[in-house]
Amino acid sequence: MAFEKNSPPQDTCLIFAHRGSKCNRPENTLAAFQEALHVNSDGIELDVHLSKDNQLVVIHDEKVNRTTSGRGRVCDMTLAQLKQLDAGSWFDKAFHKEKIPTLEEVLNLLLKENFAGYLNIEIKTDIINYPGIEKQLFTLMNTQTFPFKVIYSSFNINTLRNLHALGIKDEIAYLAGKTFQRVDLTVVERFITSLHLKKNYVFRHKKLLAPDNKPIRLWGIHSEKDMCLAFQHNISGIFTDFPEKALKIRKNQSN
Repeated sequence: MAFEKNSPPQDTCLIFAHRGSKCNRPENTLAAFQEALHVNSDGIELDVHLSKDNQLVVIHDEKVNRTTSGRGRVCDMTLAQLKQLDAGSWFDKAFHKEKIPTLEEVLNLLLKENFAGYLNIEIKTDIINYPGIEKQLFTLMNTQTFPFKVIYSSFNINTLRNLHALGIKDEIAYLAGKTFQRVDLTVVERFITSLHLKKNYVFRHKKLLAPDNKPIRLWGIHSEKDMCLAFQHNISGIFTDFPEKALKIRKNQSN
């Protein structure tokens, strides 16, 4: 069954389900993305790594230890080995059938459900360098035209440069946390279309919120207080583990 979705007004602060509906499903699994669709999240955020046999797989950590039944690095395992792991029981035994999905499997789910929002793909190259991951991603995403908007983000500026050099026309977002304090905004390259930043940094530097600046999205927004703060300012979007709660708060504020 495909979910009907009404698009929010253009100036609305968009709500991205961080690693899917992470509050009540095992993160970065098809179950989490299905639930994010079910509650009508504006966007979905996920993380991609490369397996040993160069397959784009959706998982947050460089190691499988925290969120699966296995141990070891993603890059040291083939897709077949990764698929043998239980990616749900760590969260709840009811999800024991969940597996680490490939990015292609997530795309197929979004197509099946007629998703027309935003898909934020974070390329996890800030700790392990995956040679060729940008080309793999570019090739996969050009196999067809998708009905949803795609955003590519990374903490690794070189990854973003590589995507730009490949000719990607979708949005490219610079993702930063504490290290952003050492980055001069005036030298953020022109091809970077938006900034994904931490709340505290943004609200200490209110000039970032000027209407003529690059769109700002905040990550790590999980409390009602932080959600309300974001909705009251010129914030383009938030990444949250609690998309259903955020949607209700946004609706209440707009009434």
